[in-house]
Amino acid sequence: MSMSKKTYDGYRSYSYLKKGDDYPDIRLAKDVDRVPSRTVDLSEAEERRARAILDREQIVSMHDHTSIFPEDMARCLEQRRTGRDATGYAGLAISDTDVVFENFMDGTATITSNKGWKWDDVIFDLGTRYSDFAHQDLVYVASRYDDLLRAKREGRIAFVPWFEAATPIENEVDRVDVLYGLGVRGMGITYSEANALGSGLREKNDSGLSDLGRSVVKRMNRLGMTIDIAHCGDRTGLEVIEASEKPITITHAGARGLWNSRRMKTDETLKKMAEKGGVIGVEAAPHTSQVPGKPHTLDAVMAHVEYCVQLIGVDHVGLGPDTLFGDHVGLHSAFAQQLSLAAIRDSGPAYTPVKYVDGMENPGEAMRNAVRWLSKHGYSDTDVAKIAGGNALRVLKETWAK
Repeated sequence: MSMSKKTYDGYRSYSYLKKGDDYPDIRLAKDVDRVPSRTVDLSEAEERRARAILDREQIVSMHDHTSIFPEDMARCLEQRRTGRDATGYAGLAISDTDVVFENFMDGTATITSNKGWKWDDVIFDLGTRYSDFAHQDLVYVASRYDDLLRAKREGRIAFVPWFEAATPIENEVDRVDVLYGLGVRGMGITYSEANALGSGLREKNDSGLSDLGRSVVKRMNRLGMTIDIAHCGDRTGLEVIEASEKPITITHAGARGLWNSRRMKTDETLKKMAEKGGVIGVEAAPHTSQVPGKPHTLDAVMAHVEYCVQLIGVDHVGLGPDTLFGDHVGLHSAFAQQLSLAAIRDSGPAYTPVKYVDGMENPGEAMRNAVRWLSKHGYSDTDVAKIAGGNALRVLKETWAK
């Protein structure tokens, strides 16, 4: 079933099963050209330069959800309950992305109830996606650092399995080992709500990293699993940075100095993260990395990249778009309570809603457009390569080392 990225159009997930018999027949959104999102305009010289960078360098998305959501978001709950997420292979095939920190939906319980993430759910979701990956050749699961480097050479995409939060381990540190054994190579300490490890960013009272949380940080360091504080509260995040013996990541966030919301990270957190050798992936999920007085578009996202580069240096900045295939705004609207979005947005300035983030709408365009934007705005080839993937790869190499 081997085929190149450019000829993957039309391939769908679970094609080895019978739709309507083995799984529900729910019409999914398009993973290519769902909406008329813009491409960064370049001169001929800039076009050649951007294409050369995309063809030569390892392009790494530090946070994305590559699954496809229903065309009719009213059926989203029904689709989520099946636990069978489809992957947007056609969209990924034209993405120019080589490595993706693939964030599984962390269990269907996330948006099917208010009970939180359950261990059985996340294991089921993980295995179901792996089964689909095993029936095609475009993507593969990367378990070792060397696995990441062959993606460009083979014309394929390396998935780094990642969990947004350690919540499913409950109070069992050894479950971190189980996740590592199942291929998970990166994990957040908390989601937006507090768990047994620490406080999430939506909590009004941040009690910091718990003793259990410190044990999990230590175990992740020893196993070679990368730590993520994207959704941690401020105090918890700082204490994770201090407790970790290795660099940590903030896979998808932005700068609170530009957009004063708890979803963004403070200058102090960004500086401490950089001092430890870590990297932030600037995100583009709707209504997150905004700039006052402007709509949330690619330009606003890249303003956060520029702010972070000026604050902590180009060696500590990457891209974690946090996109998906489908109506991301519709998903947020339908499940704002379960995803903690209402409380988080209320913590920030008023804004004008958008239907989608123009220029960074989905995983098929986000990384390519970011590289084009950086090429157009005076960044050197070396710095574009660092932001577009080199910094993320460096941190994986350092944190995965035994």
